[in-house]
Amino acid sequence: MKYYIIAGEASGDLHGSNLMKALRKKDQHAEFRFWGGDLMSAAGGTPVKHYRDLAFMGFLEVAKNIRTILNNIRFCKHDIRSYKPDVLILVDYPGFNLRIAKFAKTLGIKVVYYISPQLWAWKESRVEIIKKYVDEMLVILPFEEDFYKKHGVHSHFVGHPLLDAISNLENIDPKTFKKDNGLTDREIIALLPGSRKQEVEKMLELMLSVRPHFKDYQFVIAGAPSLPKEFYQKYVDDHVHFVSNKTYDLLRCSKAALVTSGTATLETALLNVPEVVCYRGSKISYAIAKRLVKNIKYISLVNLIMDREVVKELIQDDLNTPNLINELNQIISGEKRSVMLKDYELLREKLGGKGASDKAAEVIVNVIK
Repeated sequence: MKYYIIAGEASGDLHGSNLMKALRKKDQHAEFRFWGGDLMSAAGGTPVKHYRDLAFMGFLEVAKNIRTILNNIRFCKHDIRSYKPDVLILVDYPGFNLRIAKFAKTLGIKVVYYISPQLWAWKESRVEIIKKYVDEMLVILPFEEDFYKKHGVHSHFVGHPLLDAISNLENIDPKTFKKDNGLTDREIIALLPGSRKQEVEKMLELMLSVRPHFKDYQFVIAGAPSLPKEFYQKYVDDHVHFVSNKTYDLLRCSKAALVTSGTATLETALLNVPEVVCYRGSKISYAIAKRLVKNIKYISLVNLIMDREVVKELIQDDLNTPNLINELNQIISGEKRSVMLKDYELLREKLGGKGASDKAAEVIVNVIK
């Protein structure tokens, strides 16, 4: 069978690659053509575009790059028409993917959405598009199944694929990791500033502002695969280090982490690292988002899944040096750290165990049949 997959972000590349591996187990003749990243390329198949050329963050950046986005949509439609896949698999990335879903249905192609857009947070009206143009909705957060049921859409809760990715990791020795990556023996505070250039520049400056107050620790930046190593060099010195494409290993060797809001907040929790969640956008983008997002108390996946504050979220003006210092001190040692680690255990239980990629692959193969 021929599979066409569209993943527009780093997290989608990870989940898309694991889904491709699972599909190959169930379909030995599987052929893949995809929009994604290095992980999907390693899984095999034909890459069309890299997600680094697709990721535009915030309302202003989208507006500035609207011509590029529209050209990508036109190109994608032409490519799908030429390839004639048996199924189109969309991985999150709703602004782009929902338009492609509508197009694919006009060609009679089966459409599966894997990893739901966050419609429960904003643009709830898009559920009607999914109802019309998506054959199967595969959700990875436990509350999403009820959300779609409320709107008359059948969905499958397959569990969260991060549990699979993390459970397959080999054991790591912190001393060896530090030695191999030119780090000192001091304990690590990991910095995960995001994956987009403008986001990283803004977040790293804030995260590193706490450094004079934590002289007994070394700060290590987790480099995004979408950005070149040279980009990070201006932040590196004797007390600030950098590792590339080793985020999971870095987290497993870290005492605590400062993490930009996104999938990384959940990854950090599942790897059992106490964290502070950070977010600051442009004033205009934040004001627009605040008007559009309804009935959502939290921005981090950890808190959304648990429906209470497990990790501290520092947003906009609350994201400042004094608050970062205070919160980081509390999760390095003491009661707040212990409570957070216990809550992480409950979080893993809520996410439904391993096997998400296999369950998703089974549904997709059955859709084609």
